[in-house]
Amino acid sequence: MFDTMTFTKVLGASCGALLIFLLGSWAAESLYHTAPVAHGDDHGEGHGQAYVIEVEGDDQAEEAEAGPDIATLIASADVAKGEKVFGKCKACHKLEDGANGTGPHLFNVVNREIGKIDGFGYSGVLAEMGGTWDYDALDGFLENPKSYAPGTKMGFSGLKKDTDRANIIAYLETIK
Repeated sequence: MFDTMTFTKVLGASCGALLIFLLGSWAAESLYHTAPVAHGDDHGEGHGQAYVIEVEGDDQAEEAEAGPDIATLIASADVAKGEKVFGKCKACHKLEDGANGTGPHLFNVVNREIGKIDGFGYSGVLAEMGGTWDYDALDGFLENPKSYAPGTKMGFSGLKKDTDRANIIAYLETIK
């Protein structure tokens, strides 16, 4: 009925295959690994790209790729589309004044002080940040919360499309 020798062979083959997979993964990682280089980092630190080719006018190319600023995008934003994009936020944020959820309420959030809602326990970085949730601050935070405020408790990965961010900011501006 139950052959222990066959079971031992199957178990051994499985463990061997797993070991080969892990060793192959380790070897590939050590051969092809490139750590991300932080902005402003010295490129000769032994990580990241092996060399950097400087290009004249690189700053101008970046500005051209950036497109219009957030205020321009908000001026032509679609509030109805912003309400749909807000569906991604509903699980953690409420729109009613004082109704905090996992995240703080977003009633009258545009131009509100950052990290200053009574009764909500902000992460230290947001509580100490200062300033207001103006267009630029909201845009930066919504694009990548962990990058904008390192250490934030917000687990959302962000909205990559600038039009989605403009639409949701326009929508949030109507919630007063």
